[in-house]
Amino acid sequence: MFKYRYEAKTLKGSSTSGVIEANDENHARVLLRAKHLIPLKIKMFSGEGKGVSKVSFFTPKVSSKELQIFTRQFATLINSGIPILDSLKILSEGATDKLIKEALTQIKNSIETGRRLSDSMAAHPRVFDTLYCNMIRAGEEAGILDIILERLSTYSEKNEKIKNQVKGALIMPTVIIIAAIVIIIGIVLFIIPKFEEFYKSSGKGLPALTQMVINISTSIRSGWFWYLAVIAVAVYFIYNFLSSKDGKIAFDRFIINSPVFGPVIQKSSVARMTRTLSTLLTSGVNLIDAIDIASKTAGNHVIELALESCKNAVMVGKPFHFPLSKQKEIPPMVAQMVAIGEQSGSLDAMLGKVADFYEDEVENAVRAMTTLIEPLLMMCLGGIIAFILVAMYLPVFQLGDTVG
Repeated sequence: MFKYRYEAKTLKGSSTSGVIEANDENHARVLLRAKHLIPLKIKMFSGEGKGVSKVSFFTPKVSSKELQIFTRQFATLINSGIPILDSLKILSEGATDKLIKEALTQIKNSIETGRRLSDSMAAHPRVFDTLYCNMIRAGEEAGILDIILERLSTYSEKNEKIKNQVKGALIMPTVIIIAAIVIIIGIVLFIIPKFEEFYKSSGKGLPALTQMVINISTSIRSGWFWYLAVIAVAVYFIYNFLSSKDGKIAFDRFIINSPVFGPVIQKSSVARMTRTLSTLLTSGVNLIDAIDIASKTAGNHVIELALESCKNAVMVGKPFHFPLSKQKEIPPMVAQMVAIGEQSGSLDAMLGKVADFYEDEVENAVRAMTTLIEPLLMMCLGGIIAFILVAMYLPVFQLGDTVG
C-alpha cells in the first residue's frame, strides 16, 4: 500500500482534499469514487520524506535528449521480447547519465518487491514526469507497453524539435544584444574619456548633447558599483516575482501577447498541448486525465489555466470543444477541429493533425521571426553607436563651421 494525496469534489460540488492509501493511482481513484468523491488530482505522497523525491529549481533534472534515447532503447528491448527487469538492468549498466542510471537501479529493485513499473517511475520525478508515468500506466493496463514506448519516443522527438527551433531563433538576437552591451560599455569607459580630455584642453563650451553623453559616462565611471547594486537588486526582485505563481502567469501572458515572440510561443504551446492530448488519448487515457496531464506539461501557465478551465467544464458534462472555444489564448481552429473529432469519434487523430499543422507553423514562424528580428537589432545597435559618435564629434563640426 502507498499513500496518495488527492483533491476531489463531493457530489454536492464542494472541494475536499486529503491522503488515501492504495495499491496504485487507479486503485486510489476507485476508493475515492466508492466514497462518493470525484477525483481531480492524485499524486503519490512521500509520507515522512521517503519515496517520491521533491523537485525544485535547484534540483538537477535529466536532459530531454538523454530521456529520449533511453525511451527509444527501452522500446526496442521490450519490442524484442526481453522482460522489463532484464531491459532495465541492461539499460542501467549502459546508461551514461547519472540520474537515469540511479533511477533505473532503484526502479528495478522496486519492481522486484512487487510494485508496478509506472508507480516505480513516479517515485523519480526528476527523470520521469507526470505525462511519462501516465503513459506507462496506460501501456501496462492495455498490455501494449512496447507501443506506448514508441509513441513516447516519437512524442519526445517532436517536442524536442519544437524546443530547439524556438531556442535557435533566440540565439542570434541574444548574441547581438550582448555584443551591443559590450561595445557600448567599451565606448563609455574608454573612448568618451579621451574626447572629454581633448575638449577640456580647448577651453570652449560644449553642445548640450555632447555634455549629456559626457555626464552619463562620468556618472557610470565614478559610481559603477551603485549601478551594479541597483541591477542586482532589480534582478533579485524580478527573479522572486517570476518564481511566484502570479509572476509566472503574468510573464507568460505578457510573452504570449507580445508582437514578435507571442505568435511563436502561442503556436509552440498549442502544438505541444495538442500533441500531448493526441498521444494520451491514442494510448487509452481518458479525456479528463489527458486534459489534466496536458495542462501540466503545456510549458505555459496561460495555456495551463485555459486547459484547467476546460477540464472543469468537461467534468460537468460539456463537450471539450465548447469551453475550448471560449479561451482566447487557444486559436479558434483548434476548437473547430476538436468539435469535428468529437462528432466523428476520432478526437485523437484530429488532435494529431492539429499538432502537425502547428509544428509546421512554428517552423515557419521561427524562420520569419529570425529574418525580421536580426536586422532590427542591428539597426538599433548602429543607431545607438551613431548617436554617441555624433554627440562626441559635434564640437568638431561646430569648430569647422566657425573656421569656415
